[in-house]
Amino acid sequence: MIEDIETIDEFLARRPSDVEETIRQAAATEIMPRFRQLTADEIDEKSGPHDLVTDADRKAEEYLTEALTKLLPGSVVVGEEAVHANPATYEAIQGQAPVWIVDPVDGTRQFVHGDTGFCTLVALAVGGVVHASWTYAPARDQLAVAVRGRGARLDGELLRPGAPTPGRDLEIATSHPDYTTDEQKRALLGLRTEGVRPRPCGSAGLEYLAVARGELDGTAFSWEAAWDHAAGLLLVEEAGGAHLTLTGEPFRITGGNTLPFTAARDEATARRVRGLLTAGL
Repeated sequence: MIEDIETIDEFLARRPSDVEETIRQAAATEIMPRFRQLTADEIDEKSGPHDLVTDADRKAEEYLTEALTKLLPGSVVVGEEAVHANPATYEAIQGQAPVWIVDPVDGTRQFVHGDTGFCTLVALAVGGVVHASWTYAPARDQLAVAVRGRGARLDGELLRPGAPTPGRDLEIATSHPDYTTDEQKRALLGLRTEGVRPRPCGSAGLEYLAVARGELDGTAFSWEAAWDHAAGLLLVEEAGGAHLTLTGEPFRITGGNTLPFTAARDEATARRVRGLLTAGL
């Protein structure tokens, strides 16, 4: 087991290209051959019609689980599909062993419908702190990488979203109503005000990438699943953005957050969105 941050830093300095290649190979082997080729028996519902899983999700997670744990001995994987099968595996995020947090196909609905707006999300965390993340959109051939303290890059180019243009409406991607409580719906209604343009979110990972690129001003999400947020939050943070829960604290991948929460392209925007969310309560 890796016991200290120096060892994680050494791993990230020594084998970053191996992680990237593993993610690309998982997509090339298990995801892209099924893109726009799925049959009905390869698609299932989990909690409802908006919560889909495909053979691509399952097979890609199996591939990543085997390959990533080989790259980093002593590490474990918390993957969306494994947790769906056995919720107790999620508890590894709380432990001190290195954890790969994996969403094999983030944006499964888009994937099923033949849209390119899906990605593979991988984050490496220890003790609830994310140290590196990878956001790979295989149908668009885009790879974003963030390493704590070393910045965020898209295809090798440094990401710096900057502040929103003064006087322009803020564009905010928000949770789908199916995944919000009544109280969270009231909070999100706070965004329906002059100067803000909320819209439903697509793939969470690609929304975070849009924030890190300065193409989207912020998000307002109402669920905590670490595989949806860990990679993107580090990407936004390392690009210069910020994330806040309703209590004004950064989002914790270990849970217990007051929701909804926001991630935004700069701290001032994060504070503004949080203020609007709390005003809606």
